[in-house]
Amino acid sequence: MPETPILSVEAVSKHYGALCAVNQVSFQLDSGFHALLGPNGAGKSTLFQLLTGLFAPDAGDIRLNGASIRRNLPQALAQMGVVFQQPALDLDLSVQANLDFYGRLHGMRKAEIRARSTAELAQLELTDAATSPCRNLSGGNRRKVELARALLTGPKLLLMDEATVGLDPASRASLLAYVHRLCREKNLCVLWATHLIDEAEQADQVLVMHKGRLLAQAAPSALMAQTNTFSLLEAFFQLSGDSAGSKHADTSLSGQAPTGQTPVAL
Repeated sequence: MPETPILSVEAVSKHYGALCAVNQVSFQLDSGFHALLGPNGAGKSTLFQLLTGLFAPDAGDIRLNGASIRRNLPQALAQMGVVFQQPALDLDLSVQANLDFYGRLHGMRKAEIRARSTAELAQLELTDAATSPCRNLSGGNRRKVELARALLTGPKLLLMDEATVGLDPASRASLLAYVHRLCREKNLCVLWATHLIDEAEQADQVLVMHKGRLLAQAAPSALMAQTNTFSLLEAFFQLSGDSAGSKHADTSLSGQAPTGQTPVAL
């Protein structure tokens, strides 16, 4: 781990009344693909809200390349790109207009916005869609536009919060493969929140989160060795103490998984 990691989370907690949504979570990340794995309600989205400065933690601190979100939010956010779980495009604007608006919000010059957006759309095979209203795009292509927007400022950290929810298997695989490629080619640090085991299995590291706590952080193979299991899903059940779930590791906790997906929980 370098002297100054790209992302450092230091004993962060967040309460909503009596509910502790994030409980003393600490970790450090450098470049690479890191999966934040946990069932719905584990605290992943709350952690992302803290990482992006939407909410302030009750305790602890978050740093991007040494810049504290608590004390220097603009400097920290300038190094971050985000694709949220909920769609966040203006569907009545064109793809390019959405990118132009985002770039201006970040103080980018018009020529810089156009040069970077042209490059990102070309990489995502969306050049021909630049003038199309986002409403006319498929769900998978809308996600790609959101990814292009997140990458527009050249971030060091990319946050992806359940970014494949609602996508068909082909679009999901395409988006996942492209983000892995970004990690290799741009030395990017990606934190990919998911409840889908197959997405986490491809990660350099998996951060296992359950009931607001971070239970483990290691490569998938290391987690399986640590728990003496033969799959990441079984390792999750062992770490979370769900012995009943581990007996039914071929399906989701609440029944048969959707085609092409293996959720930890629904």
